[in-house]
Amino acid sequence: MKIIEKRSRGYYLTSSLIIVIGIILDQLTKWLAVRFLEPIDTCPLLEGVLHLTYAENRGAAFGMLANNRWIFLIVSSVAILAMIGYLFSGLNEGKLAGISLAMLISGGIGNMIDRVLLGYVIDFIDFCAFPNLWKWVFNIADSCVCVGTFMLSVWLIIDTVKAYKKEKAEKEAKEQEE
Repeated sequence: MKIIEKRSRGYYLTSSLIIVIGIILDQLTKWLAVRFLEPIDTCPLLEGVLHLTYAENRGAAFGMLANNRWIFLIVSSVAILAMIGYLFSGLNEGKLAGISLAMLISGGIGNMIDRVLLGYVIDFIDFCAFPNLWKWVFNIADSCVCVGTFMLSVWLIIDTVKAYKKEKAEKEAKEQEE
């Protein structure tokens, strides 16, 4: 059974700052996209690879399940509340997990603000890895979710390896005692 640990004020402050800064950066860059990109549609930074392009995403990641706003609001509200509860409960196991969850929360809230206020999410970073094959248009909130998910995956792998090594060492110690 896992024991709830009291976290330091720094842990809670850092997690809260990551969430707040992520939301502010997301909303600020979306405001800038509406202000400066919507009138011109697109601005190439690296022709054919990276553009700033105004887009309204009414679906989930990469436009999937378009026009299902209420489903996204309900699912993301439940997920965000669960992550906030877990992050601040003291149950998570370290800085990497905390930073990962804070990034996921900030991205979820950033996109939820758009869905509630606008009915769609503003995207503007237009990246094309391979012409005519993969093209992504996303925003800062999406980036926070992707980076947070990657970091959480790394944390899970590290935690699994640590648990395996600990279990193996305990088993070997027990065998040596016998």
